[in-house]
Amino acid sequence: MQKSLRVLVVDDEEMARMRLRGLVGENPDPMAEVVGEAANAMQALNWLAHNECDVLLLDIHMPGHDGLQLAAEIKQRARPPEVIFVTAYAEHAVTAFDLNAADYLTKPVRRERLQAALQRVAQRQAQRPALTVPNAGGEPVIVVSELGRVVRVPVSEVLYLKAELKYVTLRTTERTYVLDDALSDLEQRLGEHFLRIHRNTLVARRALRALERRKLAVAADDDGTEGWAVCVRPLDEWLAVSRRQLAAVREAMTGSSSGP
Repeated sequence: MQKSLRVLVVDDEEMARMRLRGLVGENPDPMAEVVGEAANAMQALNWLAHNECDVLLLDIHMPGHDGLQLAAEIKQRARPPEVIFVTAYAEHAVTAFDLNAADYLTKPVRRERLQAALQRVAQRQAQRPALTVPNAGGEPVIVVSELGRVVRVPVSEVLYLKAELKYVTLRTTERTYVLDDALSDLEQRLGEHFLRIHRNTLVARRALRALERRKLAVAADDDGTEGWAVCVRPLDEWLAVSRRQLAAVREAMTGSSSGP
């Protein structure tokens, strides 16, 4: 039997919350139910501190922290719920999808658009790779669906993960796998043994070999633009480091070793 999606509605307008509650209750596939409501970001965070949900129907323009700020904070959690933005304004769509939103709906919300958005959430949850411990005392693995089969990739073999367009590539010494998941979710699951070096890249700390300024080509016919980059061992592959993450990468390179 299909599990109902648990929905938290966050909107400062009571009538908007009532309408969304009604639309969610009428949704036939996937089944969904509103398990909580909040009128602002602080109420939503207080609710989430004591409850769980699968998805937020989240307004953007609210008193105090707006919906974009709330979504960014929620994404730092170990198992963040999905976010569907529901707003009267279309200009924030690019920022919303940078936050890996499941969808972006404009008011007034149409029943069929909400259904499509909830179906996307259900699909994401079904495809989400799991970070699991196979047995007591065993090594954590990332479970990947690949060409109709399931592959268990030991975390100790993962060198880096890189977000590219709508997917994430996972690189080991021997193989590249494709994950349909958010890099921020994987970052929380993998923990302190992986370091974010760029908004689109996580690298295993043990794989950091060198940090230096060099030219990195974006395309095959590109001479490259000079910037900071790290060399990933044993691939000897260079990955760009953002200015925002440079200090953290320096600290990781000069600090105590976190593994072999």
